[in-house]
Amino acid sequence: MAAVVALLLLVAAAGGARAAAPRKPVDVPFQKNYVPTWAEDHIRYVDGGREVQLVLDKTTGTGFQTRGSYLFGHFSMHMKLVAGDSAGTVTAFYLSSQNSEHDEIDFEFLGNRTGQPYILQTNVFTGGKGDREQRIYLWFDPTKEYHSYSVLWNLYMIAFFVDDVPIRVFRNSTAELGVRYPFSQPMKLYSSLWNADDWATRGGREKTDWSRAPFVASYRGFHVDGCEASAEARYCATQGARWWDQQEFRDLDAAQYRKLRWVRDGYTIYNYCTDRDRYQAMPPECKRDRDV
Repeated sequence: MAAVVALLLLVAAAGGARAAAPRKPVDVPFQKNYVPTWAEDHIRYVDGGREVQLVLDKTTGTGFQTRGSYLFGHFSMHMKLVAGDSAGTVTAFYLSSQNSEHDEIDFEFLGNRTGQPYILQTNVFTGGKGDREQRIYLWFDPTKEYHSYSVLWNLYMIAFFVDDVPIRVFRNSTAELGVRYPFSQPMKLYSSLWNADDWATRGGREKTDWSRAPFVASYRGFHVDGCEASAEARYCATQGARWWDQQEFRDLDAAQYRKLRWVRDGYTIYNYCTDRDRYQAMPPECKRDRDV
């Protein structure tokens, strides 16, 4: 633990880093690495488990999770979202620890009425505190083809990617700003499909049309490349030695920041950093990162 704390204090001094593309994903067979979380009868296995479909009907949704927990790494999923009228439904892909002061890294795909674009919401919880939502419109139809959604999580940053385009960065500001950062709680990887028509679409004003059920979200490319740890482990035994710890993965590079700006300028529809109704004073990490 002392070694991790010492590394935290060095993060602010790790400037000048340049990022490289994450290593080529290594897909893990679903049955080897995942188990159903609930409603196993609402999970379909296609092509020997190379593709998995989650089914939502009026009785229940469903989900799955990794068998193991991870502390840092690179995690991605190829997903094809609920087609047609998906209002009220939420498809999620996220990492989460398990306690009252949990850490969490979220992708949540908010369904919409037919013809309206999907909304992708991201969030970061640290020590049980979230309220860091950002929402974007995707620049493609995520129901037509599979697209990749991934997280790179190390001691220096959490970076969210859509098809290798960075859409968000949450940097470790513990030493610099006193903002808590997920670094000591291993997380499991989860995905789920459920009904959330009390809030998901236009604040709950658009309800799920059950005549369109069953709703189906499809998955393949179950990639996990992380430091596996028990749920009690508070540091990674190979900290500093894995590819995601290296200098080129401690920040985005200039080209990636240009892509991030493209997303911010063209597709962002909500950012907690600019919500003055919720935050009279800009959160410290937002003030520092306002230009990225």
